[in-house]
Amino acid sequence: MSEVIDFKAGYVLGFDKPYRRTSFYLVSRVRWLLSRKTGMKRLKVGHAGTLDPLATGVEVICVGKATKRITELQQHTKEYIAGVRLGATTPSFDMEHPEDATFPTDHITEEAVRRVLKSFEGDIMQEPPLFSACNIDGKRAYKLARNGSDVRLKAKPVRIDEIELLEYSPTDLRIRVVCGKGTYIRALARDIGQALGSGAYLTSLRRTRVGDIRVEDCFASYDDFEKWVDTIEIVKDTENQKKPTE
Repeated sequence: MSEVIDFKAGYVLGFDKPYRRTSFYLVSRVRWLLSRKTGMKRLKVGHAGTLDPLATGVEVICVGKATKRITELQQHTKEYIAGVRLGATTPSFDMEHPEDATFPTDHITEEAVRRVLKSFEGDIMQEPPLFSACNIDGKRAYKLARNGSDVRLKAKPVRIDEIELLEYSPTDLRIRVVCGKGTYIRALARDIGQALGSGAYLTSLRRTRVGDIRVEDCFASYDDFEKWVDTIEIVKDTENQKKPTE
């Protein structure tokens, strides 16, 4: 017997967001498919925390009345695996833009990296990147950045529970970060570089967990989700279906 799901009543989905796709892309695709399958023209669908286009990993999508849980889900602890390039910076602190400055790295040792990473654990103040969705006087920060603005965002309190060094080389790091809501891993890479007396930016970012939702439990692709939808029984929106003419 196939599973019966009432998406209007509420359902939480986990996706492994692909590289260079936006969170909005997933939301729109899920809304389109489920609206077609359920017959609901105004099915509520939203994500519980955006991922940058260059990042991959866990994207939580809430459907129907589960959208009321978005604020709750955004509070959950998140885990990331990040690649960090030492000795250079970019305007966005990731690979969206080319390097704009280089810095010495000869003085950096693995011991120094471990010591600096440890210093970021706990409650810290973090200045969000200008290339972000933060609001400045009603305007998105990334739009101001693309127009050449050099305004700086106000530092905000964030919590980092763990930072683990997974791989080390004189120019590249691979780290695991467990953190709370509002933490920008791109900004963390920037701050790590500065703390090492150099520069740094993200070369890769993968969100591996949001709360209890792990990437291995998510739909690996939108195609996999579409195939799963075809195997389940969906509660239809009978109220908005056309009545047969007599």
